[in-house]
Amino acid sequence: MEVITQATAEQAVKLVSCLIEDRVKVKPDAVLGLATGRTMERVYAQLAMSAVSFKECTTFNLDEYIGLPSNDTQSYRHYMWEHFFSKVDIDIQNTFVPDGQATDLQQAATDFENAIDTAGGIDTQLLGIGVAGHIGFNEPLSSIMSRTRDKCLTPKTREQNAAMFGGDANKVPKRALTMGVGTILQARELILLATGSAKADIVARAVEGPITSMVSASSIQLHPNCKVIVDEEAAGCLQGREYYDFVFANEPEWERYR
Repeated sequence: MEVITQATAEQAVKLVSCLIEDRVKVKPDAVLGLATGRTMERVYAQLAMSAVSFKECTTFNLDEYIGLPSNDTQSYRHYMWEHFFSKVDIDIQNTFVPDGQATDLQQAATDFENAIDTAGGIDTQLLGIGVAGHIGFNEPLSSIMSRTRDKCLTPKTREQNAAMFGGDANKVPKRALTMGVGTILQARELILLATGSAKADIVARAVEGPITSMVSASSIQLHPNCKVIVDEEAAGCLQGREYYDFVFANEPEWERYR
């Protein structure tokens, strides 16, 4: 794992965008795992302004609320269309979001896993981190070996997402379909982006704390190719900051990004 701190949220977003652009330049038919959230909106805005073509790419989103129609303005399918898919040249047939409207959720989860396998697996998985330490909607006690499945959302997660529902946590769906922790860890590369002081404690627990199902994001410590990109505020509780900065300043692979 490598932890890279940028001075501002804007710089952190820019670095993540550049990393994704470079992956697509090298492999135009890259399979990308995508995330949602306010921070990711800025990533997608940067990617939409780039000269990179996503025409040959395939994408898989981490999760979707159960019970929301895909055209609901709060669904993640709608989010992706509004912030990314409609702004780039990607083939919409090659964009996959878990089917939260499925009558058979277990089958929908299996179909999603099969689609990832058919695509050859995910090359680069973009991740955010929730205040409860979740990646995707892998809430506390999610197994590190879990696969795509339906999950009940914690009150803390629903409160965090309430802003998208007019500030009313009671309007946030109680369940979601999500990639499992094991599914996420099978991606060939992970890039986790976190900004703001509200994420400082949980970032430190995920990166430097014990690997535990109570903080599903801590599982990224097991991945052989994981990059954590944070701004100064989100890096506020990291104990190994001096070493992380030294690595970024001296590793040849980061030279073009410094």
